[in-house]
Amino acid sequence: MRGVSDALPRLVATVLDTTDARGLAEFYRALLGFVYAQGDEPPDVGEPDPRGSSWLVLNDADGQPRLAVQQVETLPRVTWPSGPVPQQLHLDLGVRGRDELDVQRDRVVRLGGSVLEDRSDDPMESLVVCADPAGHPFCLIALPHLC
Repeated sequence: MRGVSDALPRLVATVLDTTDARGLAEFYRALLGFVYAQGDEPPDVGEPDPRGSSWLVLNDADGQPRLAVQQVETLPRVTWPSGPVPQQLHLDLGVRGRDELDVQRDRVVRLGGSVLEDRSDDPMESLVVCADPAGHPFCLIALPHLC
């Protein structure tokens, strides 16, 4: 077939829906050390924030898009691990061992997230299931090989 490429699509970013795009972007920016894509930075205090009420992109240190947030009018909060609203996607975030797991769990809470399940003492897989401020679950996983 003419014009068909053998190249595969490339994952550009994971997009999370939220009722507070700027707030959720700020949470992940602070948690992961990402930076806003050019033009998506917060405005000066008191100035309008049109981008913050629609779509924002966060880049890694190399300038590559990694995470985006999209404003939606309503969003049912996930009720994981049970209930009527299951998680449909979650992020796994690796940390450098058990001590760092404790530090990052506490950072999540300080940044406005919450702890859904703490399995940090699990000898097989030390992890903490958290939720971001919009309720999206994500895992912090102790991965000593990241050292």
